[in-house]
Amino acid sequence: MKVELEVACIRTVRRETAEIVLFFVALSSLIFLIGIIVILFAEGLPAFQRVSFSRFLLGTRWYPTSTPPLLGTLPLLLGSIWVTAGAMLISIPLGLFAAIFLAELCPQSVREYLKPVIEILAGIPSVVYGFFGMVILSPFIKDLLSLPTGLTALTASIVLGIMAVPSVVSVAEDAITSVPRSYREASFALGATHWETIRKVVLPASFSGIGSAVVLGAGRIIGETMTVLMVAGGAAVIPASFFSPVRTMTATIAAEMGEAPVGSLHYQSLFAIAIVLFLITLVLNIFVDRWVYKYRSQVH
Repeated sequence: MKVELEVACIRTVRRETAEIVLFFVALSSLIFLIGIIVILFAEGLPAFQRVSFSRFLLGTRWYPTSTPPLLGTLPLLLGSIWVTAGAMLISIPLGLFAAIFLAELCPQSVREYLKPVIEILAGIPSVVYGFFGMVILSPFIKDLLSLPTGLTALTASIVLGIMAVPSVVSVAEDAITSVPRSYREASFALGATHWETIRKVVLPASFSGIGSAVVLGAGRIIGETMTVLMVAGGAAVIPASFFSPVRTMTATIAAEMGEAPVGSLHYQSLFAIAIVLFLITLVLNIFVDRWVYKYRSQVH
């Protein structure tokens, strides 16, 4: 009896210790996030004391080192939107179709090899994708479309779309696989075909997970820096089309932060760009969460 009590006490102490450690790990994540936000706004908000927010957001020229400096981020914002939209048009359909194939149609023997390969693709460094886009894809697009340069928004969209596909596939496939088998069996019992079951039962039941996959893919695209820095062309002008060179907000921060004197207007403006990026990502996450919640409420 005494030994059993000692074992029970040891287990209790271990469980409480694990709970405390996990609590502090979760708390540290929150503290790091708050610290990042505080530093971001502390360094970026002073820029709006010297440049109005409307002029900063809607200005059409970005020349921070001119006299006086021109700090219009509209070309950077539009460049980010064009590249993100193009990449999502590629990554979301491909990722969802691949996830459906892996979860519902792929033979188990093939799936055991195919899924690890897709997950390996998610771990390839972005500079490798950028090098591929710059050396192989860019000259191909230039020759195919007879363009002055192959470093365009289209090239960046294709490369970023390919980069985001593994992330979308991984999360969406897990969401589809987690749908209870009883849902499928009930659908088959009512006479539905396999495709009808996928379209009308499995996908609606896994919609929240699919929404998370879309958000993850969009976040990977919006926050990517090295790839767009290498293949987008780096032109801080309002893009005329997908075939024009562009510069995104992330690429601007990466390219110019090392040259901006600490505390200068240029330095503060780069942090202000980061604030705009943070707000865009925050709004996107809130919108998708509310959309998924509304859809689930309608389904149930």
